[in-house]
Amino acid sequence: MSNTNHDSTGVEQHHKSQRKHVTLFSNRFTFILAAAASAIGLGNLWRFPSLAAKYGGGAFLLVYLLLVVTFGFTLMVAEIAIGRRTGKSAIDAFRSFGQRYAAIGVLTALVPVIITPYYCVIGGWISKYLFTYLSGGGAATADGGGFFSGFIATSGEPLGWTALFVVLVMLVVGLGVEKGIEKLNGVVMPMLLLFTIGISIYALTIPGALDGLAYYIIPHLSDISIATVVAAMGQMFFSLSLAMGIMITYGSYTSRDTDIEKSVRQIEIADTALAFICGLMIIPAVFAFSGVEGARQAGPGLLFITLPQVFAQTGFATVLGAVFFFAVFFAALTSAISLAETVVSFAMDRFGLSRRKAALAVFVVILLLAIPPTLGFSDWGAATLTIGAAQMSILDVMDFISNSVLMPLVALLVCLFVGWWRGPDVVIDEVKATKSARFASEGLFKVMIRWVAPLFLLIILISSILNGLGVVSI
Repeated sequence: MSNTNHDSTGVEQHHKSQRKHVTLFSNRFTFILAAAASAIGLGNLWRFPSLAAKYGGGAFLLVYLLLVVTFGFTLMVAEIAIGRRTGKSAIDAFRSFGQRYAAIGVLTALVPVIITPYYCVIGGWISKYLFTYLSGGGAATADGGGFFSGFIATSGEPLGWTALFVVLVMLVVGLGVEKGIEKLNGVVMPMLLLFTIGISIYALTIPGALDGLAYYIIPHLSDISIATVVAAMGQMFFSLSLAMGIMITYGSYTSRDTDIEKSVRQIEIADTALAFICGLMIIPAVFAFSGVEGARQAGPGLLFITLPQVFAQTGFATVLGAVFFFAVFFAALTSAISLAETVVSFAMDRFGLSRRKAALAVFVVILLLAIPPTLGFSDWGAATLTIGAAQMSILDVMDFISNSVLMPLVALLVCLFVGWWRGPDVVIDEVKATKSARFASEGLFKVMIRWVAPLFLLIILISSILNGLGVVSI
């Protein structure tokens, strides 16, 4: 039974008082754009294509779409509604409902604190590649991995590029919602969409690419397995920026005029459409030159080793490489901004800091935390850790803790909080609070948040941990 009314008055009064001190998104469109920009990042540009190729192409795509419109919709509605109802970032948002729920907020806050530093390390790598292509040296990157391994094996240059990327991120965050985040997204998102569509069209003209297209879009039910579902679920969290506190934070910047249900559907469409286009941009091209095994190469290898080799074989390596890494750079930047904004929001709520002071403090913390994963491939290379049957670099450890452990755990706790401990009305009432809004998917939301999502999330959590530790292979 729901106990939503137990302290709802206090939450509502807190919500109203917070709105006087929080800069809101200027309208629903800018909120959708910011949320979509957060979701559209490196997860779409390289993680989605590599997982789609590895787990059956069209089969993975079908499973992913089904999960987005059910699980993804449910969790995103819940997070945005909690943020808007309380007017606070994750830690204090859950604390507003009672001290016993504060731990959920703390775990949620840990996710972007861990992810942002190593995400900026990868952003620094991308910046290096973009500079290399723009300066005419792109041919050097297509040497089968020597350029990439040589670059990350040094210490000074990777640290410099990481620091530059962190500076760019924090400059935008320091400017705030309207002057920083909204303005950048208004320029970058259309540009990113045009770049990915343009490269996708070109990729499909490469001889042999149509075979890759068929593999990518035609599902074969025999390719669907538990591993496919687990991989698609993990990608959904990463791609939609769920269980990171981002959607709670952006929800707290959203006015009561915003229709949450409609906004979530539009965010899902934007994110999934670009993920699909990214698959079109990468899978057919890599398939044409390297076959399905080349397309299945996950992680940095696909982005920094395989794709430069593909560009080199087209005859337009410099132009294609520059345009591609320009798009990847801005995708990484917008996602890193949303992660850093979430951490800044924590600092503002917890310590009462102004935005600029909070941004400066977070800048220092992120830069310091980015040093270990950066040097983990050079001076601190011997710091590789053995966890279970798996050997991990410092960056891998940070990724494992945040993505394989904390994110599914946080999502499970959010489902239990909304579905059982507080009751679905804590979200449903907020969704319906918008004038003239109706919650058309209320029935789906109740079933998913109480029964289906917790069960699947428990399975995902256990399998992700076992897979990350090398106990099982999925």
